Amino acid sequence: MTNIPETGRTPRVQIRLVVIQILVLSLLGTLGGRLWYLQIREGAAYAKEASGNHVQQVVEPAVRGSILDARGVPLADNETRLVVSASRTELLKMKDDGKAVLTKLAGVLGMTPEDVMMKVRLCDAKTPQPCWNGSPYQPIPITDEATAKQALQIRERAEDFPGITAEPEAVRRYAAPAKANTAQVLGYLSPVTDEEITKAQDTDSPYLRSDQVGRSGLERQYDKQLRGKAGVTRYEVDNLGRVIGKAEATPAESGSSLVTSIDARVQRVAEYELHNAMKIARTQFDKITGENYKADSGAVVVMEAKTGRVVAMSSAPTYDPNVWVGGISAKDYKQLTGKNSDYPLLNRAIQGQSAPGSTFKVVSTAAAVEAGYEWDGGYPCTSSYSVGGQVFKNFEGENFGPISLGRALEVSCDTVFYGLADREWKRDGGINPKKGEPKDYFYKAAHQFGLGKETGIDLPNEVTGRVPDRAWKEAYWKANKDSWCKTGKKDGSYVEKIAYENCLEGNKMREGDSINYSIGQGDTLVTPIQEAAIYGALANGGTMYQPTIGKAIVSADGKTVREIKPKAKGKLPIDQATLKGMDAALEGVVTRGTAAWKFGGWPQDKIPLHAKTGTAEVYGKQTTSWLATYSKDYTVVMTIAQAGTGSGASGEAVRHIYNALYGVSADGKIDKKNALLPTPQKSLPKIKADGSITAPKVPKDPAKDQRASQESEKAPDGSQPAGTVASPTATNRDTRRRGRGRKRGTRRMLT
Repeated sequence: MTNIPETGRTPRVQIRLVVIQILVLSLLGTLGGRLWYLQIREGAAYAKEASGNHVQQVVEPAVRGSILDARGVPLADNETRLVVSASRTELLKMKDDGKAVLTKLAGVLGMTPEDVMMKVRLCDAKTPQPCWNGSPYQPIPITDEATAKQALQIRERAEDFPGITAEPEAVRRYAAPAKANTAQVLGYLSPVTDEEITKAQDTDSPYLRSDQVGRSGLERQYDKQLRGKAGVTRYEVDNLGRVIGKAEATPAESGSSLVTSIDARVQRVAEYELHNAMKIARTQFDKITGENYKADSGAVVVMEAKTGRVVAMSSAPTYDPNVWVGGISAKDYKQLTGKNSDYPLLNRAIQGQSAPGSTFKVVSTAAAVEAGYEWDGGYPCTSSYSVGGQVFKNFEGENFGPISLGRALEVSCDTVFYGLADREWKRDGGINPKKGEPKDYFYKAAHQFGLGKETGIDLPNEVTGRVPDRAWKEAYWKANKDSWCKTGKKDGSYVEKIAYENCLEGNKMREGDSINYSIGQGDTLVTPIQEAAIYGALANGGTMYQPTIGKAIVSADGKTVREIKPKAKGKLPIDQATLKGMDAALEGVVTRGTAAWKFGGWPQDKIPLHAKTGTAEVYGKQTTSWLATYSKDYTVVMTIAQAGTGSGASGEAVRHIYNALYGVSADGKIDKKNALLPTPQKSLPKIKADGSITAPKVPKDPAKDQRASQESEKAPDGSQPAGTVASPTATNRDTRRRGRGRKRGTRRMLT
């Protein structure tokens, strides 16, 4: 007999069959569940995605809006150029990754193969410019300066240039009307990155891969308004890629235009005068360093005093923003960012910060009045001020005897401010302040004047400057204590001694700190735009305005105009009596004080000017020139690094800017026909029915025209008419003398 069941299956076989059946049923269940998930639950989503397999889209880039000056003159607009582009996707399909094609293309375009290949490589952390920082799937522009002959060669020999296109395209143009460069204010464009596309995809202003976006200046600040919206046409295609119909089309929407408060003519004058002042400074000998001044950078701001609108803003060194159009070359990129470039991409009007020197004394004066000192009190303007073993000297040992606060501003007497600040430091308890919060009038006044924070100007990356108050000193000490204690030496070099002192008590407000601070030295830092805002407030009666450049946004069809109104930020912390006293003192600076020798013959009775000079010392460098001025209409502030004194380096240039604004000739006569902008431009440019904006003609070079007209009207005998005359004691002040020794914490003594 056998133990095999009638079915012929042993128990082992039956178990195996059951297991197999379970596995089969499980697999069928899994497959069924997956089919249900794909077809039922996610069916609609996959159907939509699948439909895209037979729909191709064509992107029509939006025309970017123009950036116009206050009269409607284009500062940045668009022009049609022949653009040669390469498809990276097509090139990578080739065995050599397209090197042969790019080499051949370089020959046609008159470029080196290396330059062409660098333009199509992708940017990453290890790849320096030039490189492509946009989407790898977007055509990469090789040049936007192709000639018609070059484009024809490429198109007629398409089989020799697979993946290469040559098409007319609208590209950005920085027009430089009247030779007004305006580079740092305008900014530049570059392709959108994949990261930016992802980040903006759920916003009300998503990017397309073809978009160019603003990277600095107004191009970045107003990118959303200027960019518009690209048009997208979707075509239905068959499996061979042939168009069988149009699915849908979204027309492109041109970007809006930005009307600014910049006047191209005044902008050119400001740029020219800044450049010329720096050029002249480099010919002047610096007795302290034993060499000519370097005058390596500078900035100038011309601003409407009653609105905060910027009429001109120049930064030096500068560059041509057109180098970014169509992709920047390796040579140009190195010139803009290399160690020897002096970094022209920086807008030093809002990003350049340095000690303000004596231009800061308006803040110290306000603080003294707030602390209870009488405006007309007699404060000793001695030749020097002694603190322990340290002697702080006045300029060239000048001694005016007891003088008022107004007179101290006028003659820029350092020792008056040394004494006031030192007295307040002692009243607050000295290096170990009294219990409770010290009054710190001098430091609080700086904050109330808007220092130590951004002005809020409509430009990106503005810096804050610095008010070195107790809170800052404590934070700075904590951040640097370890380094100071490691490198400091009691009897070492000057730098090592300072590090040693800072290690021990860098978090404390020392006597030398307060004394230097009172004349705008020490660790105090300001920007030209902050100075312009302060002196603008002094000009208009005490109202602080947020500086602005954008004046209105105009839609492409001209039907929508959104004006950007001036914004008041508050009042200066001074009463009207003090404001009136300051106004008179700053006028005295022009008529008989430290700036008088540069404003001789100015028609002060008709166009009153006010000014404050400043000469700031920076350790290891030559002195920085500051000149802050205002009329009833405008504020003009100029600074030049390593250029000497405030009036000496900047005085003549600022005078020429006012000459151009008001039409004042060298002999002091006013010719309204030669005045570029005797009153601020209030109205917007005329907008036509089709949305275009009427722009007046601009002179070829208003700066040179102004100089020529001023020189032609000099008095025949070289005399000056009555008005502003130079003080007999006014000289080209080289610098303030340093004391022989240095008190702890005393770092800089020039003003």
